[in-house]
Amino acid sequence: MAKLGYSFRVENEEKIARAMGRAMRISPKWSIEIARELRGMKLEKAKRYLEDIIAMRRPLPLRRFKKGVAHRRGLVKAYAGRYPQKAARQVLKLLESAQANAEYKGLDPERLFIKHIAAQRGPVIRGWLPRAYGRATPHNTPTTHMEVILEER
Repeated sequence: MAKLGYSFRVENEEKIARAMGRAMRISPKWSIEIARELRGMKLEKAKRYLEDIIAMRRPLPLRRFKKGVAHRRGLVKAYAGRYPQKAARQVLKLLESAQANAEYKGLDPERLFIKHIAAQRGPVIRGWLPRAYGRATPHNTPTTHMEVILEER
């Protein structure tokens, strides 16, 4: 397997904590939209935001690929939104892992900000659905690689 690295270079290793999720079974579209919203947020605020998405109290605004998506109440500067609960749960687990790494390094959890968060497409898990008359339809599962870097300010 190839050596895995982060797509962001940091100057001060003592003030940061990292976490990475590889080949997570969530949609790249939703994870990219979530990463865009969380970038630069305080860690506690980001966790509350994801919990609100899971509980369907706050929608995730969509910036791309939003044709035909209905308006959601509570959106600011956006008209289309959805509630990607599965992706929000996985990103929340990733943030909690990064927070645990920060606490292990001795950083203060109240002063942590999301310095960098990124999502890229991972490998596609190929699958087939059997159909009538001996045919089959492809049923593929997309995966996503995510990385998060927290910084103490």
